[in-house]
Amino acid sequence: MKVYQINYDLRKNRDYTSLFNKIESYGTWARPLESCWIIATNQSAAQVRDALASVMDSDDGLLVTRLSGEAAWRRLDDDEKNAMSNWLKKQLSQAD
Repeated sequence: MKVYQINYDLRKNRDYTSLFNKIESYGTWARPLESCWIIATNQSAAQVRDALASVMDSDDGLLVTRLSGEAAWRRLDDDEKNAMSNWLKKQLSQAD
C-alpha cells in the first residue's frame, strides 16, 4: 500500500463533513493534526486528489503527498498510549 499525507485549505463554503467522509472512506486513515490526514491506499496521488476534489469547491486548496518509510514528528494529536505514533510507524514501515 502507498501512504499519503493530505493537506487542505477550505476557503469559502468550508464543507468539512463531505471532505472528512471522503477521506474516511479509504478505510485506513489517521488525523494526526487538525488539518492533516494520512491514508493508506493502492491509488495514485492523482487518483486521491481527484476523489477528494470531487467533494471540494473550485477555490479550495489540496495537497496529496506520498510518504516513504522515514518521518519525524512531535506532539501529534495523540492519546497517552501513543496510538497515533504507533499507527504512523506501522503504516510507514509497510509503505511501498
